[in-house]
Amino acid sequence: ETKPETKGRAARSAAATGVLEGLRSRVLPRRVRRAPRAFGWALPTAVLCTYGFFANLRPSEPFVTPYLLGPDKNLTETQVFNEIFPVWTYSYLVLLFPVFLATDFLRYKPVILLQGLSLILTWFMLLYAEGLLAVQFLEFFYGLVTATEIAYYSYIYSVVDLSLYQKVTSYCRTAALVGYTVGSISGQILVSVARWSLFSLNVVSLTSVSVAFAVAWFLPMPQKSLFFHHHHLTTQVSKEIKALNCRNGTVTQDDPAIKRVPGWEDIESKVPLSIEERPAEQQEQKVDIGKVIKELWQDFLQCYSSRPLLCWSVWWALSTCGYFQVINYTQGLWEKVLPFQSSEIYNGGVEAASTLLGAVAVFVVGHIKTSWATWGEIALAMFSLFIAAAVYVMDTVRNIWVCYAAYVAFRIVYMLLITIATFQIATNLSVERYALVFGVNTFIALALQTLLTLIVVDSKGLGLDIFTQFMIYAGYFAATSMVFLISGTCSIIRSYWKKKRRRNETIVNSA
Repeated sequence: ETKPETKGRAARSAAATGVLEGLRSRVLPRRVRRAPRAFGWALPTAVLCTYGFFANLRPSEPFVTPYLLGPDKNLTETQVFNEIFPVWTYSYLVLLFPVFLATDFLRYKPVILLQGLSLILTWFMLLYAEGLLAVQFLEFFYGLVTATEIAYYSYIYSVVDLSLYQKVTSYCRTAALVGYTVGSISGQILVSVARWSLFSLNVVSLTSVSVAFAVAWFLPMPQKSLFFHHHHLTTQVSKEIKALNCRNGTVTQDDPAIKRVPGWEDIESKVPLSIEERPAEQQEQKVDIGKVIKELWQDFLQCYSSRPLLCWSVWWALSTCGYFQVINYTQGLWEKVLPFQSSEIYNGGVEAASTLLGAVAVFVVGHIKTSWATWGEIALAMFSLFIAAAVYVMDTVRNIWVCYAAYVAFRIVYMLLITIATFQIATNLSVERYALVFGVNTFIALALQTLLTLIVVDSKGLGLDIFTQFMIYAGYFAATSMVFLISGTCSIIRSYWKKKRRRNETIVNSA
């Protein structure tokens, strides 16, 4: 004989299944116009990858510093390093948070178009702008380009199913990586073999980013976003549940029975695909920015209350700050070691090699099995010390080939570690919190970089020469290494004593 509580659970589960089927029949078939399977996710992914490829196909980028210091612009080292490059850091920091909110509110595509337009303005001004102030405005637009990258990397999540996130993310990042690599290699070949001028390389870059801007217009306009444009869909599902609840009389939205029904958890992710929209004023409630920011703040507090996530996020922010500084001023260091006007340089080849080898390292680390929870902080300390050594070698050994090799090692190790950090942070986060945490980490990194730039680089601060700057960056990574070495050692000791105490308690209890 079946027990009463078992009968109750079975009835509730059957009712839950009925609710779910009702939702599928009432919400999905009636309101969703699904595109053919071949184009449901492939078309927007292909268009976005094409945009990412051409937007990063910029053969002149590895040669920007020699171009600014050369006869085309005729700027001084002090102007370039201490007055122009810091503008990028400041503008990136100022624009990041408003662009983050605007990206979600405007639903990605307009911000991608803004990025494409900013790329065109940047390279047009790089060709024709004259004087210090004009080139500083150029750096502002480039700061807008980097701030709007969030739209490129998050757009695809609003138009595909949750089950495809990993696949489409890899496609989009690979497209950007391939574009940057092809651009660097082609730039090196055009300079070293074809003997093109740096001005001509910038013409090619302008053409490429113009193609990217044209391609961006073909992106489908998303109907949802992570924060501002998902409440009306949730409300619609909730209304359907309440209506069916009245008929079934047994199940509520929060009932555990309905959450055990297969397909319940991803029903919301399936609703927004290619929705046949009613007018926006009928479909959505009025956007409450204050409420969105409050929700973000609550999520922020909850996420960073986790010590492992906090640890990896601190390393992310500290190392990204130093990484930005090194890659921003590396061309300046190379130019001091071996000037472009008097000798052959291989900046493009080195950038391409470091990117490809970094991609290989990222692929390999995905197959390494280790206990990052136990040894993660020690690993961060050791690798950070290696990065510090690479930057120190770049600064002290005034040989261009040694500088190139140290730079390649520096980028490989950073890309490897940032991949591990990304995986560790994202493992237990929802998509919304993934975007929030990475956005906050990047913002903190930029705030630290702004402080470092203001003190060390800016002519209004110390305005140090390039070699002294790199010595400070090496010390910065060494200090980061010591912080995580001390923290990791304390964590291991604490873990050891906890295990020992549990073992002693087990012995006492068994006795």
